[in-house]
Amino acid sequence: MHAGDDAQDPQAAGGPHGQQDAEESYGRLAPAGDRWTVRLVRRLPHPPEKVWRAITEPEHLAAWFPSRIEGPREAGAELRFRFEGVDEPMQGRMITYEPPRLLEFDWAGDILRFELHPDGEGTELLFSDTFEELGRAARDTTGWHVCLDALVAHLKGEPPQIAGRWRELMDRYVERFGPEAGTLGPPEGAEPE
Repeated sequence: MHAGDDAQDPQAAGGPHGQQDAEESYGRLAPAGDRWTVRLVRRLPHPPEKVWRAITEPEHLAAWFPSRIEGPREAGAELRFRFEGVDEPMQGRMITYEPPRLLEFDWAGDILRFELHPDGEGTELLFSDTFEELGRAARDTTGWHVCLDALVAHLKGEPPQIAGRWRELMDRYVERFGPEAGTLGPPEGAEPE
């Protein structure tokens, strides 16, 4: 499946509600005006309140999110994203903060959105990243896929099983989205194990 094909894919919205299939956990790419949006879905056997804490509280974010998030948790607040080993933080802004269902922020130009929906006794997590450059779609989707897998493990109280997954997932996303979506890889020396 290539970037342009996904818009006609009936599974592009993550499949029928309540139906988990093996492909659903993989990202879907679609045009969004002059930008691109990738969307990943996770069905979690935890109530929305627990998932909300895991996506908003610093002690939980440290287990799966790629940076620390500094700043008030309120719409319009300025945010700073601090990465380990990097002196200057990235800048952003909280767009929407509606506990326990919607978190959306500007992550240095990308718009990250986390929607939580009750799903039986659990939660459906819809994650999306909207960005400008198609060439980074496979790389960024791979990164978010790994992060969400680490979130799932954290919620289970288990260590993440990500060793060796990055390259496998990157290749899979280049195949799914097309070679034009995989022209940018990780910065030199930064490819995860």
